Amino acid sequence: MITVLLADDHPFIRAGIESVLRHSRYELVETVSDGEEALAAIARSNPAVCILDLRMPKKDGVSVLETLRENGDQRPVVLLTAELDDRSLYAALKAGVNGIVLKNGAEDALIACLDTVMAGQRAIDADLLHRALDVSLSGGADPFARLAPRERQISELVALGMRNREIAERLAMSEGTVKVYLHGIYQKVGVENRTGLALIARDARPR
Repeated sequence: MITVLLADDHPFIRAGIESVLRHSRYELVETVSDGEEALAAIARSNPAVCILDLRMPKKDGVSVLETLRENGDQRPVVLLTAELDDRSLYAALKAGVNGIVLKNGAEDALIACLDTVMAGQRAIDADLLHRALDVSLSGGADPFARLAPRERQISELVALGMRNREIAERLAMSEGTVKVYLHGIYQKVGVENRTGLALIARDARPR
């Protein structure tokens, strides 16, 4: 049996993955719910391969992957995700992810992905590789590359510490419209809230 660590903060997803692996040559030896627990469990159980949720508390999947690689740990890592923005995709490939599986359809793709990475190959869809190449050629993983001009403008105002009401007054729109814009921006940039957006926007501003 090939030992596997699974890190995902959704019990439903964990149960589904356990079901998929149950009758395969892969044995779950650790199941955890956040990135810090994942690193501790990897050190404790030394699994042959890790399946990491992209978005989970404390450390996301890419951060765990980067920590492993920085420590010289080259064991296969598969990222599990509902969606993958350009910034996360670029960071994951740069860190040396071995496989990427979308949660929608994971029951059909996961075993094949694990077989591929355990054979020493990458299991990453060609479309994702093309996207990463486009990001690289366009000057790197600009977190705001996919934003429309008005979305970029709102992001800059968030970075300046302005609240929704102040942004609405500045741009002559309603607070409700600002909230709708922010929801779309969070999804495109890959953050959970305005604090995450503000931090990324400040990092991205010219120095």
